[in-house]
Amino acid sequence: MDKDRYILRLKGVSKFFPGLKALDQVDFDLRYGEIHALVGENGAGKSTLIKIVTGIHQPDEGEIVYQDQRVIFSNPMVANRYQIAAVYQQPASFPHLTVTENIFLGHPLIQPQSRRLLWKEMHQQAKALLSSLGAEVSPTAVMGSLSVAQQQMVEIAKALSINAKILIMDEPTAALTRRETEDLYAITRKLRDQGTSVIFISHRFEDIYEIGERVTVLRDGKSVGTWKVSDISEKELIKALVGREITQMFPKNQVTIKEELLRVEGLSRIGYFSNVSFSLRAGEILGFSGLVGSGRTEVAQAVFGIAPADRGKIFVEGKEITIQSPMDAISHGIGYLPEDRLRQGLFLPMSINDNITITIVDQLSRRGWLNPPKEQEISTKMLNLLKIKAPDVFHLVSSLSGGNQQKVVVAKLLAARLKILIMDEPTQGVDVGAKAAIHQIMSDLAAEGFGIVMISSEMPEILGMSDTILVMHEGRVNQIFNREEATQEILMEAAVNVDRSFVKKGSTLG
Repeated sequence: MDKDRYILRLKGVSKFFPGLKALDQVDFDLRYGEIHALVGENGAGKSTLIKIVTGIHQPDEGEIVYQDQRVIFSNPMVANRYQIAAVYQQPASFPHLTVTENIFLGHPLIQPQSRRLLWKEMHQQAKALLSSLGAEVSPTAVMGSLSVAQQQMVEIAKALSINAKILIMDEPTAALTRRETEDLYAITRKLRDQGTSVIFISHRFEDIYEIGERVTVLRDGKSVGTWKVSDISEKELIKALVGREITQMFPKNQVTIKEELLRVEGLSRIGYFSNVSFSLRAGEILGFSGLVGSGRTEVAQAVFGIAPADRGKIFVEGKEITIQSPMDAISHGIGYLPEDRLRQGLFLPMSINDNITITIVDQLSRRGWLNPPKEQEISTKMLNLLKIKAPDVFHLVSSLSGGNQQKVVVAKLLAARLKILIMDEPTQGVDVGAKAAIHQIMSDLAAEGFGIVMISSEMPEILGMSDTILVMHEGRVNQIFNREEATQEILMEAAVNVDRSFVKKGSTLG
């Protein structure tokens, strides 16, 4: 197939919603056998564009040309018949059905005369599809029992089952480990080499430069441009994304670290972590580094009372306390920003106002009656302080971009006047502009005397924002470094428990 030919072209596509122009005369094209990165800040129009390609939305203006024919994807089934498939960050699967049932949902194999489902043949084909991807997943396994990476493999197998000519991958690496990400890269390249055209959406520059061939940038619903990935630098790409240069991705203030706010001694939870000790001081950002599964999140959840520890002591401002629930933690000034903000940090059907003030309802009520003006005053103050992009505080949280949703969770912690903040993957899944803004908020909070525990899987974030870095390995604190001595190499060696003295003698890893 000639890679200079286009399998898909969108010409002057616009989409309107009440009070919003989501897409404005957007041009986009995809070549045969190409991996084309699609990037943009949250709210730039990426999701709307993809929903048009997959038939969920129809354009109000413009045209779609597929294999040199003008087409209309009137619904997802039509797009499916044109062999267009999508794999999302959170797999759109049915957790209570088997792998085979998920793969063949919508296009089962049926015996023509009897109309009987051909289960044996479907199981065999599902097994063959998964094997072709190198996925060790049983076709009879229940989907909900699989990891996110395994579920994504099933979604890709489903795309292969319809012989997808176009595969859309929406933030596929966001929840994956490094090894799983490398495996996904390899599978994506294999599909490209077999002739599949891939639209790869990601906020991670590593993804774009590792796997993309061309990159298209959307901003405020408009096409900014399309470049060969090899022809555009990270600095130029950031400017195209946000419309300005971001001079500091990690705006870390130099502050005087003061008194101890939190101390943990010998914290253990059987099967998860053992003998974890650390301290956090006012003005300090303590970075928790380590591989996924090393126990970082479990320690944070124990300190916050979500899953209390079996043993150990917790001190706040020098006084030993007992934490058996999140309410215990909040009462002692400890707040938690969870990794999964959608399921654990926000009430999506509720307004910004309700989300921000929900932890201080008792402080805003008198004799059982709420004080709406006071609620609005506090939430409006937070809206302005954190520069949350929304018309007003009565806007639904579900309608906000990922970065602004994250700011609402931070606002909820600040409204409760909590001085100890545990932030688990604070910038995961947000765009480059929102990431820099959240880093600035964290730096400003530290300068005001807050203590912040930051869990992050992004090495540049750990190195750029932390005053002290604690590295965990298999549920234990392996090493603790100060900001000046930490490097990416040192932290990775500590994360995998490499003996540096052995490495220095000339040995190599792997």
